[in-house]
Amino acid sequence: MEKYVHLIPYVLVEHLEMVNEIPKGIEIIQAPEIWQETKGQGITVAVLDTGCDTDHPDLMDRIVGGYNFTEDDEGDSLKFEDYNGHGTHVCGTIAASLNNTGVVGVAPEANLLILKVLGKNGSGKYDWIIKAIQYAIDQKVDIISMSLGGPTDVKELHDVIIKAVNQNILVVCAAGNDGDDQDSTDEFGYPGSYNEVISVGAVNLERQSSEFSNSNNQVDLVAPGEKVVSTYLNGNYATLSGTSMAAPHVSGALALLKVISNSTFERDLTVPELYSQLIKRTVPLGNSPKIEGNGLVYLTLLDYVKKVFDQPTVRALISI
Repeated sequence: MEKYVHLIPYVLVEHLEMVNEIPKGIEIIQAPEIWQETKGQGITVAVLDTGCDTDHPDLMDRIVGGYNFTEDDEGDSLKFEDYNGHGTHVCGTIAASLNNTGVVGVAPEANLLILKVLGKNGSGKYDWIIKAIQYAIDQKVDIISMSLGGPTDVKELHDVIIKAVNQNILVVCAAGNDGDDQDSTDEFGYPGSYNEVISVGAVNLERQSSEFSNSNNQVDLVAPGEKVVSTYLNGNYATLSGTSMAAPHVSGALALLKVISNSTFERDLTVPELYSQLIKRTVPLGNSPKIEGNGLVYLTLLDYVKKVFDQPTVRALISI
């Protein structure tokens, strides 16, 4: 029997025909405060999901290509349209354009490579995902974002992820939605539980841990994953909840950080170095590391710390 991988379950909270806002989750991680330095220009994020609404006004200028690995549209590789909605929503959180209408993504000038690995029913073969990751490697993308998973540890999937990381590609995955809000029990899903990926759990808009978010010792950090507003099918918008919604916040954040870090150090940082830059910008929320990893991504944390330590009274205390 052939094994399949699926969308990590999510909740559709609300359909929206029109919005005009910076989504709350993007404000929480402080992305707009970074846009004066960069909006992610020149960074390409490969989104492995259900495809994308390629005509969506907030996304059409961000898409630089794509490939359909599924059997939708009779397997036509050049048709990577989304018939589910999940992939379009993820794409919007990463890189919806800052065009004064609709929503905006974390990195509104980053490029999106749409790799359709899940069909309209939200299911796909492991072989499709493995081929898509190899395709992303060949295209020399900067980041791979995957809000999908399954209970099976597939060696070939793990191997190609290791290959991607060795090619200096950051791999971001949703942790999964099988959590019970207890750190005494572990819930593992793959590829999110591979050590080489950046595994993202979810918090709500009040920065409280989401009860559904998987807990295990591979969770790296958390991001907003409840009541997330983003792009959806037919040029519309929707509010969804799940770790599927948290992961693209981190993918977008890394697009911004890669530009800033490479500029600061005047060289291309390695995956471990970029991971370090990300983790330096997390705030602990007081939960077990199995639930929140290193904490909530907060992009301006280092600027805040610098301002605090630059205060005369603080400098005086340090010198005592």
